[in-house]
This record gives sequence, C-alpha cells and structure tokens, in this order.
Amino acid sequence: MKIHGLQKMTLLDFPGKVACTVFLGGCDLRCPFCHNAELIDGAAPAVMEEEELLAFLKKRQGLLEGVALTGGEPLLRGDDLLRLAEKIRELGYPLKLDTNGTHPERLRKIIDGGLVSYVAMDIKNSPEKYAETCGLSQMDLAPVRESVSLLMEGRTDYEFRTTTMAELHDADSFRKIGEWIRGAKRYYLQKFTDRDTVPFEGFHAPADGEMAQYLAIAREYVPEAEIRG
Repeated sequence: MKIHGLQKMTLLDFPGKVACTVFLGGCDLRCPFCHNAELIDGAAPAVMEEEELLAFLKKRQGLLEGVALTGGEPLLRGDDLLRLAEKIRELGYPLKLDTNGTHPERLRKIIDGGLVSYVAMDIKNSPEKYAETCGLSQMDLAPVRESVSLLMEGRTDYEFRTTTMAELHDADSFRKIGEWIRGAKRYYLQKFTDRDTVPFEGFHAPADGEMAQYLAIAREYVPEAEIRG
C-alpha cells in the first residue's frame, strides 16, 4: 500500500498518546474547506511504501505510543487497510482511525477485528446541509447514519467532531446535529483554520461568541462537548 504522508510525531492526533499520523490518499467527499485537498483524488505522489512505514514503526517501538490513520478517507482502502492495521497492531501500537463515516461496513470490520482503539468521525453538518458541506449536489446519508449508530454502540472509544465555518453553520445546524447524536460519548467543535492547502477561498471561522453559543447548544445533547483548537 502506498503511504501519502507521515507526521513522525504528534501530541494532538491521538488523545492521550504520543503518536505518529499516517496519511492515505483518496476520498469520496469533496469538502471545499478540506485541509488535505491534495489527497482527495489519490493522485498525490506517495512518500513511502507500506514496508517503509512498518520499518519506521519498528524502530520507534518504545518511543511512540500509537498510530493515527487519516486521509483522505482511509476506509476506501478496504481489506488493504485491514491488513495494514493488523501489521501495525502486531508491532504493539494502538490505532486511531479518522473517518467520514461513508463506509459503515468497513468500519464495522475494523472494530469487530479488534484493530482500532479510537475512532474520530466527522459530522459535517445538519442533515439538510450535509451534501452542500461535503461539496456534493446530493448525498445518501444512510451510510453516515449507520456509522454514527455503530460508534454509539460503544464497542470502541470514539468521538464526533465538526469543523465549524461561518458560511456553512449556524445555531440551527448544531441543534439538528445535537438531536442526531444525542447521548454520544464526546463531541468536538473545531474552528476552521484557513491554509494554503484549502481548495476554495472565502471560508471563515465563526466569531468566538458564536462558537460559545454553538457549544452551549451542543452540550444540551452531548454533555461532553468541547471546543478544540
């Protein structure tokens, strides 16, 4: 498997652990605010092969405490991702998976296989605004809803998170998201940060007062809601 990026050490991507972050190319969404837009179509050059990654992880045993798999959308790799996850777990590393929730059957496989210790799933917006927020003209939300339900079964540790933008979110967005994920274990609101890698211009983070309002709404449904970043 080709690896499209590697952050060799992070204190942020895997809660409570010193980890590295592995970036995998390819995504089935086209979010216009994506920070990793160069990975969307999987055409970005790979930085290493799977064997090189495993060699790196073997050398870092005892220094790193976990591995975060992100993208793009890692679950697009299907059984190849499962095999990579197995090899990483054999080296003794807990795994964290970032996902957009569009492949619940693959998410279920990696959870049922005991291969993942933590899942971070994006909740892009309220159902009515989901397709627009994902850069699509229309979208079947059934798979995303299935992934939400799967994680809320509690068979692995997890969080939901929303990257929040002034142009795409308002108070009603968070009321409807809250109704959707009511009783979730934890939920993070992340302020949008503009970067050179964001494919479209014109997006802004909400003002601090608006973020505080959105957090108060979210906590009505998920008491363990916080603002991250």
